[in-house]
Amino acid sequence: MAAGTAELRALLSAALAETLDAWEEHLRLQRDLSPHTVRGYVGDVVSLLDHLVRRGGSTAADLDLAALRSWLAQGRARGDSRSTTARRAASARSFTAHLRRTGQVPEDVGLRLSSPRAHRTLPGVLGADQAREVLDRAAAPADETGDPVVDAAATAVRLRNALVVELLYASGVRVGELVGLDVDDIDPARRLVRVLGKGRKERSVPFGVPAGAALQAWLTRGRPVLAVADSGPALLLGVRGSRLDAREARRVVHAAMAATPGAPDIGPHGLRHSAATHVLEGGADLRSVQELLGHASLATTQVYTHVTVERLRAVHAQAHPRA
Repeated sequence: MAAGTAELRALLSAALAETLDAWEEHLRLQRDLSPHTVRGYVGDVVSLLDHLVRRGGSTAADLDLAALRSWLAQGRARGDSRSTTARRAASARSFTAHLRRTGQVPEDVGLRLSSPRAHRTLPGVLGADQAREVLDRAAAPADETGDPVVDAAATAVRLRNALVVELLYASGVRVGELVGLDVDDIDPARRLVRVLGKGRKERSVPFGVPAGAALQAWLTRGRPVLAVADSGPALLLGVRGSRLDAREARRVVHAAMAATPGAPDIGPHGLRHSAATHVLEGGADLRSVQELLGHASLATTQVYTHVTVERLRAVHAQAHPRA
């Protein structure tokens, strides 16, 4: 949590702090949201409650539609983007719904709160040839130093990094899902990975032969070098043997892009989007891509993916009776 949020939270009255604590517990235990999402929601509502206090309110019952609207307007005047305003409004609506559900207020004032739709921006996408070059470069062996210990560690890191890039692209999983994988989540024989996605929803995602080869190389020649007594079942390890951090995985992807001339500077989300785009261009239907990505709604997949004009023209020419 940011220092500013912590300071504002400490200044809340006992009544507001108790209400906020109960809602945060609801987000973590009942809605099972990720720690990152909980921090974002709580940060927004701490700002809202601080705004309420400045307007003279002292309890959650004082939160009305005028307070919600003025809070959002204040953020817009401060320079909040449409997406930030939409997120803050969603946080507020979640909070007011909880207040009504728990009987703390007679009406859910958040139901009448409107906000701009966030612009859904898509990350850069690799072309198929670019993706192939990125993966080939990530798998290329590095020069040896002549020191067996140094070379073994460097090789292990290279094999791990190659698997990170390969598996993100091959499966389209989220970076959080990737670093959360355990060794037993992989079925090498059937080339399937069991993923625990958003909302604790489990799905099985296939991966191809190159990713299978990268996995085998990591498990036999990379992971044993980095593993320590406390490594546990984690599939991907950091240099000290603990589970690989998502930030390090992002750094690995950005480094792989920087090492490939002409490749856009994309992160794990860009690889996920590239995978979805290339699967669609290869002829997959949207529902199959929805299952691959783990989207709860097909509408999310429709926004998240795009199909080239050439692909649409080819489908139209093949399927339309008057093409």
